[in-house]
Amino acid sequence: MAEVLRAGASDALPRRAVWLLAVAFTALNLRPFLTAIGPLSGPIQAGTGLDLSAMAWLTLLPMGLMGVGAWCSPAVLRRWGARSTVAGALMVLALGCLLRWAGLEGGVLIASAAVCGAGVALVQGALPGIVKRELPGQVAPVMGLYSAALMGGGALGAQFSPWAVQQGAQWTAVLAAWALPAALAAWAMARVLPWARPALAAAAAAAAAAEGTGWLLRRPRTWWLMACFGLVNGGYASAVAWLAPYYQAQGWGAAASGGLVALMAVAQAAAALLLPWLAARGVDRRPWIWLTLAAQAAGFAGLAMAPGAAPAAWAALLGAGLGGCFALTLVLALDHLPDPAQAGALGALMQGGGFVLAGLAPWVVARLHGATGGFAAGWWAHLACIALVALAVAQFAPWRYALAMRAPRPA
Repeated sequence: MAEVLRAGASDALPRRAVWLLAVAFTALNLRPFLTAIGPLSGPIQAGTGLDLSAMAWLTLLPMGLMGVGAWCSPAVLRRWGARSTVAGALMVLALGCLLRWAGLEGGVLIASAAVCGAGVALVQGALPGIVKRELPGQVAPVMGLYSAALMGGGALGAQFSPWAVQQGAQWTAVLAAWALPAALAAWAMARVLPWARPALAAAAAAAAAAEGTGWLLRRPRTWWLMACFGLVNGGYASAVAWLAPYYQAQGWGAAASGGLVALMAVAQAAAALLLPWLAARGVDRRPWIWLTLAAQAAGFAGLAMAPGAAPAAWAALLGAGLGGCFALTLVLALDHLPDPAQAGALGALMQGGGFVLAGLAPWVVARLHGATGGFAAGWWAHLACIALVALAVAQFAPWRYALAMRAPRPA
């Protein structure tokens, strides 16, 4: 990574290629802190004494903070600029991972999840708008690359962490080790993102402050996007938190159940990379989103009705549906507005409200588990959410974007 960035700095490689590599490496770091938890739920519960409801906070809290932080990201970007915001947020993520070295204290482990979630929130809220600014004509494929790298990082976290524990490593040390690549990503983004020139930064901040994002919150379309993003990513949050424990309760080991989570994440990455590229051939994203919702429905139905019949197929279908829908929904939000700053703000608001809603899903599934004695009720609940999203997506016709998001009239 260092050699490539040095080459980019000396113009040996095109700046765009170096920038894309840094974005992909950054995205790889945004999910391992979440996906490593489920496969290691056994040793974590044994070491900390946390029950299922408390374990749910390890996903609920960072997802909720991802939402709140995404709302804050436009203001942080205006105040500090892209370079300081993204690199600083990645260092916060690294700090949160490092705190897990003391994770035998349950309270410290939960606090570390909050710190990680805050760092990831600012990165996720900032990058879509930066992508639209840097590559305005290639938003769909670049967001596909970003989403694929994000999901690929989830696969690494789910597969590597239980493997390292099987080799004799302490689970707290394994979770803390993810601080190193996060710190390297912070260094990479500091190298490729330019410092904002004070005069330009001040002018941009003044213009953005004058307009604000309040008008976006007065658009029903913003809230519909939040709801759809939240309901879909609630399925991701629940799968990350409970897919491995679901199969461990049926006799699977940590590595095997972690392999299912990794398979789901690989399928997510493949779909996130491929589907935006295919969808870029037209302007209407809805048929592709419906396809991803159908894949999610098949995965959740399989988990609920026949978990032992084809667990790899259910995980792959679920992953493909979740990954493709995540990437396409980000593209859909950016499609609504031609101005990169406004589109980035809409994407941040969508992610903000969406992640707050998604963060509740693991807790709801844990409560349903307590009431029914199993996870099947939670999978059925996600099937109902998919049906609601499929109905809501019908209104996202591209020829209605301008009407749905028309800017406020001057006073």
